[in-house]
Amino acid sequence: MAGNTAAHADLKLCNRMSYVIETAIGIDDKATTATRGWLRIDPAQCRVVLQGALSADRVMLHARALAVYGASPIPQNGTDRLCITPENFVIAAARQCRSGQTLAPFTEIKPTQQDDGNMVAYLAEDSEYDDEQARLAAIQRLLVIAGYDAAPIDGVDGPKTQAALAAFLKSRGLKPDIVSAPDFFDTMIKAVESPSATGLTWCNDTRSRIMAAIAEDDGKTITSRGWYRIEPGKCLRPDLSALPKRVFSFAEAVDGNARPITLKDKPLNWGGATLLCTRESKFEISEQGDCSARGLNATGFAPVDLSGGGKTVRFATP
Repeated sequence: MAGNTAAHADLKLCNRMSYVIETAIGIDDKATTATRGWLRIDPAQCRVVLQGALSADRVMLHARALAVYGASPIPQNGTDRLCITPENFVIAAARQCRSGQTLAPFTEIKPTQQDDGNMVAYLAEDSEYDDEQARLAAIQRLLVIAGYDAAPIDGVDGPKTQAALAAFLKSRGLKPDIVSAPDFFDTMIKAVESPSATGLTWCNDTRSRIMAAIAEDDGKTITSRGWYRIEPGKCLRPDLSALPKRVFSFAEAVDGNARPITLKDKPLNWGGATLLCTRESKFEISEQGDCSARGLNATGFAPVDLSGGGKTVRFATP
């Protein structure tokens, strides 16, 4: 909302992305900037984020995908950097961060007025899905993460997607009508976060957040990829190609400011002797030589044996 425009109705955010997202709102009002979050919005759903009459200079948005998707795929192009925290928060003075708060990019939003008087802003992908396509693409995406072949993720229904969905429902003992239930994405996310008999599953048995990275060897190239966020007490399945020759894993515990945690003067991490390239921010790296010379980190990964069809790697505090 630009200038000094006053909105006299609720402000709604609508999710037309193929991800379950959490949003944070920033409000510029009379030289004071406040932020609050997190508000979850499922695909093809809307949520009121500001109620009633609002007079503000600007309204800004920061969004993140749930941890189950790995490194957040949502681009953040905003020029305003405001304070947030990992958990639910309300920050009155959000341009000067205190302990436990970090700066994040916020983008100004310009809602449009609907026939019912409400102001609405949409979160969308380049694919420009409508509501129905966004919901189906989101189901396809979670099916793929859960180990079912529903690719490509395009929001287009067909026999392949229906077969994958039917196999998922059967494996969980669920009836087909649950697909239209309001909490179906909760059901899918819980399934993805549970240990699986196929592929790799990471489980966080610590009290800290864990950031993890995966590497795949297809016989020609080793590609490292991260970071995946795993909350305490949760499991997560990183996305893997169909038949990797070898798989490697690295993970580290981090504090509320995303800094590595040490225990008895040693980093609390889980890796091995295979040095592969990583960087602090989101990455996918296919060239593994001379990491440090290229401004990257050389990180020790551990091999993961998937010859038995599936492997659950549990991270615990020594």
